[in-house]
Amino acid sequence: MSEPQAPLRTLIVDDEPLAVERIQVICAGIDEIRVVGTASDGAAALRLVDALSPDLILLDMTMPELDGLGVARALTDKETPPAVIFVTAHEDFAVEAFDLEAVDYVLKPVAADRLERAIERANARRGTRRIVQGQWLEELWVPHRSELLRIAISEVGRIDAERDYVRIHVGKPDGGSHSYLLLRTIVGLEKRLDPAEFIRIHRSTILRRDRIRGLRHDGLGVWSVEIDDGEALRIGRTYLPKVKAMAGR
Repeated sequence: MSEPQAPLRTLIVDDEPLAVERIQVICAGIDEIRVVGTASDGAAALRLVDALSPDLILLDMTMPELDGLGVARALTDKETPPAVIFVTAHEDFAVEAFDLEAVDYVLKPVAADRLERAIERANARRGTRRIVQGQWLEELWVPHRSELLRIAISEVGRIDAERDYVRIHVGKPDGGSHSYLLLRTIVGLEKRLDPAEFIRIHRSTILRRDRIRGLRHDGLGVWSVEIDDGEALRIGRTYLPKVKAMAGR
């Protein structure tokens, strides 16, 4: 006989305390899962995913600022993302949810047997999600005013971390440049970028390699990268060996 699987380590994300309480009560009666944490907004959910590495997220759809779809999109950057079950009072987002490979879409008020069936599906799919190695990003879709813009990765020159977001710096053929905020982590985005084209020089900065003009030693073991617009960017100590290796040092 095969060994029984460990319970799915589960994170509950909902901005309504009563909804969280109800889901916790239901989960307490389901042997296949173990609740390891709760979050009341999307940004906190992403931080807890990094801290707790849950197997499953029971995710509300509508939350202030960062909604459930935004959280699910951000999770796609992770090498081993948790499974997602949307738990929501709204029927209108099911198509978008399943486009993001959600396991199930459970409507509120949540019935215990319905949530249990969804969790059985998550358990059955355990271990089947994998990132395809060698498949690098070719484009990004970024929000801008009331639309989404398609940005080719070939146009991206620099990426800076800004809390739970990254700022994408884009050079234009006319010599102008623009930047856009995108809800992704710099760690997750780095994994999806071709290392032959991009290099991380600091915990907050990724550069396109062909933007680098040279390296400068500033003394006391501190080094900087000089880029094509004349700006000097400090290299983090953790990333210095890789940057020097790029220069054959």
